[in-house]
Amino acid sequence: MKGYFGIGVEGISKAMNLGNLFRSALGFNASFIFTVNADFNPKRALSDTADTAGQMPLYQFADAEALLLPRGCGLVGIELLDEAEELPSFRHPRRCAYVLGPERGSLSPAMVARCDHVVRIPTKICINLATAGAVVMYDRLLNLGRFPRRPMAPGDVPEPLPVHVAGAPKTRKAQNKKSKT
Repeated sequence: MKGYFGIGVEGISKAMNLGNLFRSALGFNASFIFTVNADFNPKRALSDTADTAGQMPLYQFADAEALLLPRGCGLVGIELLDEAEELPSFRHPRRCAYVLGPERGSLSPAMVARCDHVVRIPTKICINLATAGAVVMYDRLLNLGRFPRRPMAPGDVPEPLPVHVAGAPKTRKAQNKKSKT
């Protein structure tokens, strides 16, 4: 899968859920994790048994204005807003960071204003922060990964993917020859 992603939170209400989110981020191959306006100490995240902060970069920012992302990295807010795009219809950017709000609150207006996209998981009620993050990361994997289409009926075997065919390497020497002829 081409591209990269990071995932983080703005504010937290339950540190155990943040540890679970970060552990899931490691499992889904995130490139970085982050917090914004959150009192988080990785050594106290007992639910993160994989020590995610020891495995990938952890960035901690004071507020939405201080949040720094790599050039070309979009910001996707995950929030229960009426105007948010529903996750099943969302095309994930190849390079982005996902930010979730605290369980006992919402993303701040400043954070929502920073977002390039705001997405909602179509659930009846607000779900656990770690669960919401895992759902988004799984949806990203399905959306951008290279998997065969699901079969039409249960028990049917999916059609195998066609073999990827790569072109010959391009070198400056070969390109210069073509342009002279």
